Amino acid sequence: MSYTSLNFIDIDSLLTEEEIMIRQSVRDFVSDKIEPLLQNCHREEVFPHQLIKDFGRLGLLGSSLKGYGCSEPGSELGPVAYGLTMQELERGDSGIRSFCSVQGALVMYPIHTFGSKEQKEKFLPGLAKGDLIGCFGLTEPDAGSNPGGLKTTAKKVDGGYILNGNKMWITNGCVADVAVVWAHVEGVIKGFIVEKDFEGFSTSTMKGKFSLRVSVTSELHFQDCFVPDKNLLPNSQGLKSPLSCLTQARYGISWGVLGAANSCYKTALDYSKVREIFGKPQARYQLVQAKLSYMVQELSKAQLLSLQLGRLKEKSQLKHWQVSLGKMNNCKMALDIARIARDMLGANGIIDEYPIMRHMLNLEAVNTYEGTEDIHKLVIGAEVTGIQSFR
Repeated sequence: MSYTSLNFIDIDSLLTEEEIMIRQSVRDFVSDKIEPLLQNCHREEVFPHQLIKDFGRLGLLGSSLKGYGCSEPGSELGPVAYGLTMQELERGDSGIRSFCSVQGALVMYPIHTFGSKEQKEKFLPGLAKGDLIGCFGLTEPDAGSNPGGLKTTAKKVDGGYILNGNKMWITNGCVADVAVVWAHVEGVIKGFIVEKDFEGFSTSTMKGKFSLRVSVTSELHFQDCFVPDKNLLPNSQGLKSPLSCLTQARYGISWGVLGAANSCYKTALDYSKVREIFGKPQARYQLVQAKLSYMVQELSKAQLLSLQLGRLKEKSQLKHWQVSLGKMNNCKMALDIARIARDMLGANGIIDEYPIMRHMLNLEAVNTYEGTEDIHKLVIGAEVTGIQSFR
């Protein structure tokens, strides 16, 4: 049976033909190429590197950016189409979506936005094709929810900068060819493109995760690492620069978790129709129907929220606090649906013959990274009250 996402309120009628076509192409790719690999990748805690070139071929890396090997002007994906690609990738696994999201929104976007023409020409074409892999170095052991508290420093010297510090919880870090790294330069946060062969730059893999196992998570270490002047992102200035990158990524997450929620809902629905309890299909019972109706209710509302964010983004009217609402609401929604679906499958809900437990574990991390639920509540609270409560 081919996969279809929830369309209870005819959300598809609000999409263009092109958006539906793009969604279907990624949906087919996930079903044919990604899903068959996930059980083993999750068990072995490995990322399916053989898919990276396919990501590039399908235009999933930096697809919303113009030029420099990404998309010809006028052919880049619109915000809703981009969101739909994130939805379908995370229907497979959050780790798969994270790879594409980090590559596009957290590596290619800052180079495209804050980089020089020479930097764009050198790095973006390879990143778009999947010939190069990137990572984003902002989070530190003591600076997560407070990124402005980062301790990594870059000291100006003749011909460049000397970086010292550590980054933690970095997707793709150990396999990255380039790292977009944020550091204090005389009290001002600036971005640098650190290449993997720079002396003084090393990485280590973080093992033992029970979440996002289909993803490479790393630490980055800088010990008197020399970065030449040409690798400073010249237009980066202050904390606002990395935060704007996170806004791009959070927008994608608000869509991505719809895919994980859809997968859990569809699995629970199909299971309830064939699993018999006391001689009747599970779906025959009122409590089961109540749980399914709750999933439909919350998922439908989340679909509308992400779609509206996308339409605002099309008009360049999307605000970061609106993205916070989407990320906060949709992550909680997806995690709730995963937990309910796991319960509906009983003992079968914890084995990896079904995707629910994997999604549930992944969503615990997705709910935390790129801003916890509490942090997004404070972002929204600051906007509606006009009072900043972070300090």
